[in-house]
Amino acid sequence: MTLLLLIIIYLAFISLGLPDSLLGVSWPAIRSDWGLPLDAAGIISIVTIGFTVLSSLLNGKITSRISTGKLTFISCLMTGSALLAISFSPSFIVMILLSIPLGFGAGSVDAGLNNYVASHFKSHHMNWLHSFWGVGATLGPVIMGAYLLKSTWRDGYQTIAVFQLILAAVLLISLPLWRMHKGTVAKEHDPENMKADPDVLRKKGLIFSIATFLFYVAAEMSVGLWGASYLVQIRGLDISEAARWIALYFGGITLGRMIAGFISFKLNNRQMIRLGLLISLTGAIMILLPLPKPLLMAAFVMVGLGFAPIFPAMIHETPVRFGRNNSGTIIGFQMAASYSGSAIIPPLFGVFGRAFGMEIFPPYLLLMIVAVLVASELVTQKTRTTT
Repeated sequence: MTLLLLIIIYLAFISLGLPDSLLGVSWPAIRSDWGLPLDAAGIISIVTIGFTVLSSLLNGKITSRISTGKLTFISCLMTGSALLAISFSPSFIVMILLSIPLGFGAGSVDAGLNNYVASHFKSHHMNWLHSFWGVGATLGPVIMGAYLLKSTWRDGYQTIAVFQLILAAVLLISLPLWRMHKGTVAKEHDPENMKADPDVLRKKGLIFSIATFLFYVAAEMSVGLWGASYLVQIRGLDISEAARWIALYFGGITLGRMIAGFISFKLNNRQMIRLGLLISLTGAIMILLPLPKPLLMAAFVMVGLGFAPIFPAMIHETPVRFGRNNSGTIIGFQMAASYSGSAIIPPLFGVFGRAFGMEIFPPYLLLMIVAVLVASELVTQKTRTTT
């Protein structure tokens, strides 16, 4: 029963990753169809992320009223329906409106499943869970790219929507599994039956925990957004070669999380976070140095491998640091900080990169990783007396 439920949760995270890169891949075709400027995609991105942040912030209240299983089903149905509707969208305005349920559903299932796995399963499952998000995030552009070659972006959206709706049907059928699994957990220890502390926002170390998530996701997304530009403009790589290097970086994150799941049998969450930060710091320092191409490529892979265990370990440590009864609310805040970090800091770096040149990318990346390290250690220090 537990294994079957885990498989369904992993499938849900593949589903969560599938739509994440669709807009970027399909945007050239969409803007061509509707005669839109290049930066109009930013409006859709802002709306989607905005409602993802909102649903993440509301996660604690939502999961106190309905079970995680029902929340995951409703969220998956919402995102699948939104994607299907987008595939038939007659205009840009309608697509913006449909981004509201798309973002809200994504934030709900992300925060809800992270909290459920953090509260009910071991650390290795959390690492593997996030590696399956990487599988979805990789498959999404592959599927869309195939359709763009022989058909239209609308067919790509429809196919991803069908995957989402099929999973929603599976989640609906699996609701008894969630109830059976919940029955194996003592009611007094089940976060879904526990109320958060009234002063949860005053928990020691919470502000540093939120900062850790904000800076970490900003660093991870910055490499994906600006790494290729740095390699082309400063290191002289051609565009296709730079793209392959960044693909290796994301591959390092996905593979690293699979490996981290096995390493977590020996190391605890805090040790995994420190190990990941040490590896990523080493990679960032290597990028800063005038190394030959093979070592530079290895540096990007090292950054990805180092990043791999950090986010899952931070999520899984949340119930330990702040209490299981508070984990739903706090993980919601952490996810909101993550989305905010990805939406604000990497684009802001673009402004500085244009003003001062892409030479500032390596020191910027190093600074962001150091910020994660400092914030993470402060969380550990502030919560040590309560764990």
